Amino acid sequence: MRAMIIRHGKVDFQWRNWSTSIQFNEDCKLYDKAPIFPLVSDGTPTDYPDIFISSLRRSRETADQLSGEKEYISTKLLDEVPLSAGINSHKRLPLLFWNVCGRLQWLFNSRSQKEGRTETVYRAGQFVEMIIKRDKDCMIVTHGFFMHTLIKQMRKQGFRIHHKRFRYSNEEWVIGER
Repeated sequence: MRAMIIRHGKVDFQWRNWSTSIQFNEDCKLYDKAPIFPLVSDGTPTDYPDIFISSLRRSRETADQLSGEKEYISTKLLDEVPLSAGINSHKRLPLLFWNVCGRLQWLFNSRSQKEGRTETVYRAGQFVEMIIKRDKDCMIVTHGFFMHTLIKQMRKQGFRIHHKRFRYSNEEWVIGER
């Protein structure tokens, strides 16, 4: 079984460099609704019998641009790990602060985030079990931060991952084989 895991295309959205917690949370919601730029595809193979996408717009638009509009299997199991400010502040703080603070809170399963690491790992594991049961080659269009957890769960379930990276750029893909 072969699975191509691809990060969605670049989102047409400009984050504020400095924001209050309320502004950061607004930006997170707007980012999830924003369209993607046209892909700069370099011959990404897309002839997979099953194409899985997350429930977020950027995942579907990426799949549409890669494969044309067709029937996809949409699942929230592939959604990006949700991010929120995690602390209330009326003071404008840098974007880097909000991102690092939120991801650290995620790592330690803080209730200030909508989902902690434990829940993300469980969700990724559920998805991997689902594709193993289907036992078909597939393309998976997902999100950068979530990709790391998904790939780790795939490796735990016997997948060999080719060209694993520390950070996945938009439209970058890896192959997993089992």
